[in-house]
Amino acid sequence: MDGLLIIDKPAGWTSHDVVARARRCLRERRVGHTGTLDPFATGLLVLLVGRATRLAQFLAGAEKEYEATVRLGYATETGDLTGARRGEVSACGAWGAAEIEGALRPLRGGIDQVPPMYSAKKVQGRKLYELARRGEEIEREAVRVNVSAFEIAPDETGAWLRRNEDGTCDLSTRVVCSAGTYVRVLAESVGERLGTGAHLSALRRTRAGAFRVGHSVSLDRLNELAEAGRASEILIGMNAALPELPAAHLTNDEARRVRHGAAVVARARSDGWADGASVRMLDAEGRLLAVGIYDAARGHVQPRVMLAGDEGGGK
Repeated sequence: MDGLLIIDKPAGWTSHDVVARARRCLRERRVGHTGTLDPFATGLLVLLVGRATRLAQFLAGAEKEYEATVRLGYATETGDLTGARRGEVSACGAWGAAEIEGALRPLRGGIDQVPPMYSAKKVQGRKLYELARRGEEIEREAVRVNVSAFEIAPDETGAWLRRNEDGTCDLSTRVVCSAGTYVRVLAESVGERLGTGAHLSALRRTRAGAFRVGHSVSLDRLNELAEAGRASEILIGMNAALPELPAAHLTNDEARRVRHGAAVVARARSDGWADGASVRMLDAEGRLLAVGIYDAARGHVQPRVMLAGDEGGGK
């Protein structure tokens, strides 16, 4: 079984928990994911199954979209709802849309973010959260990320700022950002610009690259289909996972040579391809045999990531 599964991760599960559950359901050892979601977060998690695990390098950097709730009134040690409160609760201000927009606007575009201590990022081989749990804090270099959208997101009633009984308020936002962006750091930054503590109280991933949460299935549904021998019905073929890559359609002879790792001539199909571009290499039936690299000087495509077995690749 080779392909992708789009799962709606429930709250309280780690991304590794989801992978482990999928392995048991599918009875397939080779299962991975393309981008971690924190345990409290929900939403889209792209799983790679079988040979599709070799595609992780092409999918992990995909743009992400989220529904994020920023709680204004106090900060936490972790920057999200799982951490202990830092400082006293301050009452929600009389902010209107103009004030909120003024806090969001500077956080759009290319910005530098310092990774939080409570994160899985490694510095000198050590995960930051492991150090943070021991009470240690170390210097971290800022990372350039891109936030293409960070905006107020009214619900179906038109509400976007809800006041809570403890004096805090919840701001509903939509975030579209590059891989590696910490949405909870954005939440903290909003609070700083409004003069109050803030943290991320809810997060739901709605999109990763071309995949949307509306096309996902629950873990329970995956289990039902797997037990009925119908898991393949929700499996996305490997070729469909890389729609943004150019494609080289091979003759039967070229496909045979590619299966043995040989380069093939790109011919006129390469018009507009950049030197070093990744290229889908498809057989006559449209099956993905490999992802190759285009060599403009030689006019060849050299297989780099092999995906075909004896029976061919995934559509």
